[in-house]
Amino acid sequence: MDPATKPHCRARTNGRVVSHEPKLVGSTQDRTTPEQNRGAAVRILVTGAGGQLGTDLVPLLRPHEAVTPDRRELDITDRDSVLGTLQDSKPDIVINCAAMTRVDDCETQVGRAFAVNSLAVGNLAEGCRLVGAHLTTISTDHVFDGKKIGAYNERDPLSPISVYGRSKASGEKQAGSDATIVRTSWLCGEFGTNMVKTILGLLGEDAPLRFVDDQVGHPTFTADLAPVVCELALQRRAGIFHVTNQGAVTWFEFARAVATAAGADPLRVTACATADLRPVRPAPRPANSVLDNAALRLAGFAQTRHFREPLAELICRLR
Repeated sequence: MDPATKPHCRARTNGRVVSHEPKLVGSTQDRTTPEQNRGAAVRILVTGAGGQLGTDLVPLLRPHEAVTPDRRELDITDRDSVLGTLQDSKPDIVINCAAMTRVDDCETQVGRAFAVNSLAVGNLAEGCRLVGAHLTTISTDHVFDGKKIGAYNERDPLSPISVYGRSKASGEKQAGSDATIVRTSWLCGEFGTNMVKTILGLLGEDAPLRFVDDQVGHPTFTADLAPVVCELALQRRAGIFHVTNQGAVTWFEFARAVATAAGADPLRVTACATADLRPVRPAPRPANSVLDNAALRLAGFAQTRHFREPLAELICRLR
């Protein structure tokens, strides 16, 4: 890589901050210049900065200026609040990490789900147009119904089957064609609540560990996702990008992988079908959540790591 094109992003490894340099090759169309990326610092407003992804992402933005309003300072569902905040702070880039992600809660709080996952994105998109900023927003594998044989690519038609999925699909439309939309899946990280922490907690108890073996996807770790989101935002790349770690597994297989990485007996984890879960979950889940990072490859980024690598690093940090 030409030294002039190396990004500012850094990835966290075992609590340390180290250089993370996605490989960039091919056409420079739709990119900012190296001088724009590295020479002059820009102002980046991050919503959801205190969440699972945002907490890992914000430190990577240095030496750029990060504006990180909390919910009390910025209500993204309130158009006037969004427009006023963006006019006051005048960011060059907005990265939207805020979302209502509790899939089952979305089924009973439909209005709230669409307000946070769709209306708010529209507010941010309008504000970005007003001040000339670029919007990057995070989406999900749940915009698909899971019926496809094989991995979903960025061109596959949307077919959500849950309120959460429909609200996120609507949010993608609200973002507009000029935005960067990053779809990811099965997110895990050092901060917030996620399946790795749940599994580790269960391993410390005597309770049985039963996980479904009929839902498949790519576990994705914030330590790997955050640098890519950072770089896509800095390059102001318009379009949809799937960004996940490699390695398709069921939740059952993933739970066993977590147990193995933690030094526990993986045979403690047993398989079940989604239909056998009790109590029945309100929201349907896609059986196939595997996303193909096709657009990311075409953009010249190196292939993301197999999920077992960041999983091992995360477990070390959580101990």
